[in-house]
Amino acid sequence: MGVPAFFRWLSRKYPSIIVNCVEEKPKECNGVKIPVDASKPNPNDVEFDNLYLDMNGIIHPCTHPEDKPAPKNEDEMMVAIFEYIDRLFNIVRPRRLLYMAIDGVAPRAKMNQQRSRRFRASKEGMEAAVEKQRVREEILAKGGFLPPEEIKERFDSNCITPGTEFMDNLAKCLRYYIADRLNNDPGWKNLTVILSDASAPGEGEHKIMDYIRRQRAQPNHDPNTHHCLCGADADLIMLGLATHEPNFTIIREEFKPNKPKPCGLCNQFGHEVKDCEGLPREKKGKHDELADSLPCAEGEFIFLRLNVLREYLERELTMASLPFTFDVERSIDDWVFMCFFVGNDFLPHLPSLEIREGAIDRLVNIYKNVVHKTGDSFRRRQKEKRKRMKRDQPAFSPGGILTPHALGSRNSPGSQVASNPRQAAYEMRMQNNSSPSVSPNTSFTSDGSPSPIGGIKRKAEDSDSEPEPEDNVRLWEAGWKQRYYKNKFDVDAADEKFRRKVVQSYVEGLCWVLRYYYQGCASWKWYYPFHYAPFASDFEGIADMPSDFEKGTKPFKPLEQLMGVFPAASGNFLPPSWRKLMSDPDSSIIDFYPEDFAIDLNGKKYAWQGVALLPFVDERRLRAALEEVYPDLTPEETKRNSLGGDILFVGKHHPLHDFILELYQTGSTEPVDVPPELCHGIQGKFSLDEEAVLPDQIVCSPVPMLRDLTQNTAISINFKDPQFAEDYIFKAVMLPGARKPAPVLKPSDWEKSSNGRQWKPQLGFNRDRRPVHLDQAAFRTLGHVMPRGSAAGIYGNAAPPPATYQGNLYRPLLRGQAQIPKLMSNMRPQDSWRGPPPLFQQQRFDRGVGAEPLLPWNRMLQTQNAAFQPNQYQMLAGPGGYPPRRDDRGGRQGYPREGRKYPLPPPSGRYSWN
Repeated sequence: MGVPAFFRWLSRKYPSIIVNCVEEKPKECNGVKIPVDASKPNPNDVEFDNLYLDMNGIIHPCTHPEDKPAPKNEDEMMVAIFEYIDRLFNIVRPRRLLYMAIDGVAPRAKMNQQRSRRFRASKEGMEAAVEKQRVREEILAKGGFLPPEEIKERFDSNCITPGTEFMDNLAKCLRYYIADRLNNDPGWKNLTVILSDASAPGEGEHKIMDYIRRQRAQPNHDPNTHHCLCGADADLIMLGLATHEPNFTIIREEFKPNKPKPCGLCNQFGHEVKDCEGLPREKKGKHDELADSLPCAEGEFIFLRLNVLREYLERELTMASLPFTFDVERSIDDWVFMCFFVGNDFLPHLPSLEIREGAIDRLVNIYKNVVHKTGDSFRRRQKEKRKRMKRDQPAFSPGGILTPHALGSRNSPGSQVASNPRQAAYEMRMQNNSSPSVSPNTSFTSDGSPSPIGGIKRKAEDSDSEPEPEDNVRLWEAGWKQRYYKNKFDVDAADEKFRRKVVQSYVEGLCWVLRYYYQGCASWKWYYPFHYAPFASDFEGIADMPSDFEKGTKPFKPLEQLMGVFPAASGNFLPPSWRKLMSDPDSSIIDFYPEDFAIDLNGKKYAWQGVALLPFVDERRLRAALEEVYPDLTPEETKRNSLGGDILFVGKHHPLHDFILELYQTGSTEPVDVPPELCHGIQGKFSLDEEAVLPDQIVCSPVPMLRDLTQNTAISINFKDPQFAEDYIFKAVMLPGARKPAPVLKPSDWEKSSNGRQWKPQLGFNRDRRPVHLDQAAFRTLGHVMPRGSAAGIYGNAAPPPATYQGNLYRPLLRGQAQIPKLMSNMRPQDSWRGPPPLFQQQRFDRGVGAEPLLPWNRMLQTQNAAFQPNQYQMLAGPGGYPPRRDDRGGRQGYPREGRKYPLPPPSGRYSWN
């Protein structure tokens, strides 16, 4: 499913689901940046319990942003990721749980799409490099001006895949980040943090959904938990609806198409590489002091309220006179299922179903008609109604100026007056006689005109100004099915056996996707073995098709997945002997790694929208080839190739802290049940972690510019979700005791605009919030006190992918300076960090649904009154410089080989060390 297309359609059809986020920015006092205190009430007038981060949606824009210069090395990437998480945390302010999920090894059905994306990215990257060099040579030959070409290794985003050194280092950095925040940030004081890194199998968003499903099945689960999920993928909306949780919100960056991007040759904005003329850069500012500033504003976040979307869907899907009792929960499940047909990560969309052409609305209308026809008596009544309407319909109805009007409306402003009634009547008769006859079975377009045989061709004005690509199928002309199967499958449409095979595979895929969204992965091995989908008209007799999947299947190992999704150009992320299998002409699987391949635009305009015609990987052949090179793995590579699990972190003030510490002190070897009364009803199993974060043990920083945590008080342990039988069915219902939020939509919300004014999202969750306006005097005052033209460093407090970073969050060690053991040392007086007690120790904030019953863990937490007081550290004397590292990471894959050559960030940062 195309994310921009679906989100654009959703926001236009259901605009009130969108709420602009209120974001509190760090303040500055006497040159010292004061961080946001996330323990205070949420300025968005809502309190969230759990925040889930689909981390890949954060990692990609932080490592290779599109609208600003990329980080210079891996260390800056990690700092950018930390800053992005900080920004999200300060907006959402979860009170119970923070769940970070990184994509692990995916099911085979997803690996096909990953393979297509990575091969396409490698192909486009090489083609862009060749084109860039060609344009550079042409410009220089004409005497144009270009900045010196930077000689550096291009960051290969394919390293953001399980099993690479980059992902291994990311997991270490996130462990350090979590420990630091649990030690120092008051908003994290009683928070439970779960990290599911790339070693844990499963896609990030589906690991989150699996956690929610399994916790909902526990007796101690709070059915009124308010969930907030961060991610930009369109399927997050479907997954959120599939939970049937009454309070579910999605936070994402506001989608702004056509963001300006710098030219890859001259680094100027306003043109692409192909249009670069090599003109000198215009001076910015009187003395060119704004040369390093970017023209983009910081990206804003929005909330998508799924409870409001449920209101919209309930109104749209409610049907009267049904032969059965209407259930809105089942109708929402049907709506989610219908969205699968317009495309998802596992199946191609059905031909002629495009979101921008109203495919989802068409499916909903068909669905409502089909549901109505499920009863015999209803069909009989509809047949009689059609006969009655045909009998009562006039044989001729005049139009234009002779159209009948209601009494008293002839003099209305919109009525027409005929200057020559006889001539108008004659023209109307001639037009009626010359119009072609329309068959009762003829379909109609959206404007009411008869559609041509076979379908509807999209109008030119419905698309962009660029010309449409050649379409050899021509769905709007007779013979479309024959041409489709011949062009896409190279078979005749009369081959009933082959068409039946395609249909069966697609129906299996629909069943697999539905189970994946509602129950978990039905099979790690299944995948759709074709590049294209069948027609809906081919779905005949599908009720008897088998939909069972092989049980007991296991996911690939990380390095095995790399061999299945990487092109040969990304082989440097693999061990040498494994890499050779991708490029050696004598390799038994060399056909899996074509250097060039065709891309079928399939009616689209751009190559990235087309279908990459790659060969499917034969799992048996792949495993047979890897058996010969498995003995070549080093111990470190063997460790990266193993599957891991989730890790749970808490701080010293959390009720679980002492319980976990006792497990380590006693050396427990068996898994232990999690006491739900100590962590808001969370259940599962604990087991000791060999690389645990433990109190009174130094937490070494994996990033040299950040300090080690020398007086750590946080603790971590392995965590496993509650386990169920393989055939267990998780209930897709609203749980007993769940209270629906108060209705939000008003009659005026059903319209996209009001009184001719464009609809705008509200700010925060309180629709009665009054916006604050500044008069002219206030703006003049700001103009006097605000600095103008100040350019700060790139990687500072503002989180990517926004454009400009003001200052730097972390100040590095300067030459000759003593090491500072923690990130937030001696920043301000100790008492200023205390603030109010965390909100979940006080009476729960009113969400407009009445008082909430005190569950056991709520009663227990309300008895705690310990004030938060971060550790106070003293400056250490001695020579400066970085402490020795246990490993030399100067040549890690994914960033320049020459090591960590980065300029020192500006002295003004989030925390002051002076």
